[in-house]
Amino acid sequence: MRIRWHGHSCFEIQDSITVVTDPHDGKSLGIPRPVVRGDVVLVSHDHFDHNSVRVVRGIDTEVLSFKPGVSTVRGVTFRGFTTYHDKSHGEQRGKNVVYCFEMDGINLCHLGDLGDIPPVDVIEEMKPVDIVFTPVGNVFTIGAAEAKKMAELLGARVVVPMHYRVGGLSLSIRPVDDFLRLYPEDRIVKVGNEIEFTKEDLPPEQEVWVFTL
Repeated sequence: MRIRWHGHSCFEIQDSITVVTDPHDGKSLGIPRPVVRGDVVLVSHDHFDHNSVRVVRGIDTEVLSFKPGVSTVRGVTFRGFTTYHDKSHGEQRGKNVVYCFEMDGINLCHLGDLGDIPPVDVIEEMKPVDIVFTPVGNVFTIGAAEAKKMAELLGARVVVPMHYRVGGLSLSIRPVDDFLRLYPEDRIVKVGNEIEFTKEDLPPEQEVWVFTL
């Protein structure tokens, strides 16, 4: 499996197929536009920094846009869970869909713009989770402490922070350092812009994989 970060909440996850999560157009955020092809595009909610499906190139690309429930596309089963973009049951920013899916025996979970920790029964339904992509920037989503708690509740072996402040970003959200301070240095792995690995390479204890643009 190969995972590449395109900034914000947009990841390119490639194995037998390529899945792209929450694409943005770059320009609206002040960061580079993703150059990516995909077979499946996952959109957690209909906000401009997560729903730029047009930037993803591909032949017969399938789009799951804000779609809860079970969907099987290109042989991969995606489970969508309705959550909230805020702590007021969606009254401020609406709902958000968390996507969980398995590729190459690895269970992945993309939290989108999760704004509040879901009930325990919903978290249990999301399991098992090997890798969780979690927002950590606070302001519009959960912050550092809640992101760490969510990763622990899911039992994730790898935590990938996303949706945080980087150079040029036009959104006033917190940097990733707030989140990294919650972990020992030996649990933090800087993987660069992309990483290629197998299930056997996953750590026995929880690690944080930090991507860069």
